[in-house]
Amino acid sequence: MKLNILSCAFVLAASGMNGVHAEDTAAMTDFVRGNGCFSCHSATEKIVGPSFQSISSKYAGDKDAVPTLVQSIKNGSTGKWGSRVAMPPHQNISNEDLTKLAKWVLSQKP
Repeated sequence: MKLNILSCAFVLAASGMNGVHAEDTAAMTDFVRGNGCFSCHSATEKIVGPSFQSISSKYAGDKDAVPTLVQSIKNGSTGKWGSRVAMPPHQNISNEDLTKLAKWVLSQKP
């Protein structure tokens, strides 16, 4: 039991790097789930869209990654990942929440 708690604590702490704090991780996971992101994306595997880790890897070191992702999520996108399936726009999400979401996605390291 103690090992499970320590493992969870480590995962939460590690996933909180790059602008997303550990205490925000659970809230962001709930936010992602509540907005249907897990219908097409997962942390590690491609479903319909790329995994969050793949997105993070693609944009690593890109100074414009956050605004680029914000625009892609807000307006939707097609073809960036070799798929003809379009990501629908999410214009009902505030720019502040989109920015938090983009930073959270970018913090998902393999």
